[in-house]
Amino acid sequence: MDNLATLLCRAQVGLQAPLVQVEVTVASGLPAFHLVGLPTTVVKESRERVRAALLACGFEFPAGHIVVNLAPAEIPKDGGRFELPIALGLLIASGQLRRRGGRDCELYGELGLGGAIKPVRGILLAAAHAGRDGHELIIPAANADEALIAATTAVRAVSHLTEACRHLTGEATLRAHSPAPHARELQPSSGGQGDLREVKGQLQAKRALLIAAAGGHNLLLIGPPGCGKTMLAQRLPGLLPPLTEREALDCAAIASVSTAGFDLSGFGRRPFRSPHHTASAMSVVGGGAHARPGEISLAHHGVLFLDELPEFDRQVLEALREPLEAGVVRVSRAAAHTDYPAQFQLVAAMNPCPCGYLGDRGGDCRCTVTQAQRYRARISGPLLDRLDMHVEVPRLEADDFDHGSISGESSAALAVRVTTARARQLQRQGHCNARLSDTQLDRCCVLERPARALLDRAMRRLRFTGRTRQRILKLARTIADLEGRDALADRHIGEAVMLRCLDRERATSSCR
Repeated sequence: MDNLATLLCRAQVGLQAPLVQVEVTVASGLPAFHLVGLPTTVVKESRERVRAALLACGFEFPAGHIVVNLAPAEIPKDGGRFELPIALGLLIASGQLRRRGGRDCELYGELGLGGAIKPVRGILLAAAHAGRDGHELIIPAANADEALIAATTAVRAVSHLTEACRHLTGEATLRAHSPAPHARELQPSSGGQGDLREVKGQLQAKRALLIAAAGGHNLLLIGPPGCGKTMLAQRLPGLLPPLTEREALDCAAIASVSTAGFDLSGFGRRPFRSPHHTASAMSVVGGGAHARPGEISLAHHGVLFLDELPEFDRQVLEALREPLEAGVVRVSRAAAHTDYPAQFQLVAAMNPCPCGYLGDRGGDCRCTVTQAQRYRARISGPLLDRLDMHVEVPRLEADDFDHGSISGESSAALAVRVTTARARQLQRQGHCNARLSDTQLDRCCVLERPARALLDRAMRRLRFTGRTRQRILKLARTIADLEGRDALADRHIGEAVMLRCLDRERATSSCR
């Protein structure tokens, strides 16, 4: 007579964790092992690891006709997470274990050849979904703290196959895992990137950084080598408000399913991602055989810093355009379509020309006009339109280093102003100014008469596109929020226009 055992686990498809029933049957007949239910090669290889683990723990590997079904069949199954339930299912179906507990629990774990249970990717997502169904969790000990971040039911940590066996038979119940001290404590936003006061001079760039933080705007820094562009970008997270609990969980969930996995020490910290300029479109946007999230999703609710912007592949830069507008990226593969959130702030840095010293008073630029134009043409007009600010960062002079070791306001002081400005925005429209829709712009950006006249003149003389006009209004709205003003004055519009230096240069060159 056939014996059937059914245990619960979950697959991982993007940011979803659908429930999977691991059904194991052992029947009489010629020895065979069939694993069905759309498993990948990694899952198919679990047969040998399960066999070795069972023998190492003193059990027998069933000699009959074995069928392991991972249901539902249409969902792809990947990773080693199914090995623990498969091993336990074999023991129950073959009569070597009599199950007495854990019927409403989910089991996860990759098996070592000696029976040790190793960590798996995506446990945080599985814990969140299991909590909604009221299921307890039996997971690898190395994943226990991660699971507790999102779990609302008991989490039981297990280190060896024999421990899981004793728990299911009722011989020795696994205790609910307790979190490590401060495991769920939200980390500071700065992430150890330093204080803005450490950056000498660069008052205009610091002002632009303050505006970017207050309104969630994208920023392009242009200047010669060594002027502090990277230092400025690294200090933006320290100006941003702390993540909320929901935002922190969103970031943790994305990191949990990424290639690198989730680092508990960074929970609640604003992401700061800085891919190298040789990065591929797949690594930046997301994709691969398993549709993993890319850098733009790992920077969700944080900062994506692209240094040496023109050196990135053109395909990579153009792929950023839609996520910058929509705040989401769809990774399409033959088997499935996965949507990952991508509401990030883009901060980019570039040199003004290939040698880096165009327009620098102390530098000796060796580039021709054609070379400089070709270099800047690597960044398309539509992408530049989506960057709210283009700010020149000049080379530091000797006097900038002679005013003591401290320069300007600290990150903590500026963060207070940012938090106040963002509170106004949340009360007014429910989100930051960078994501204002066209309808909301008309309602939120009330222009005084001189401000409207100045904007009209700027549009005619500088030949702004419609998108550029909207960006300027959003910037002006943020500048006014920093001052606590409701209506937009001409000084707000004027500063917003001045923060887009490439538009002015483009208009000047077209008039020649």
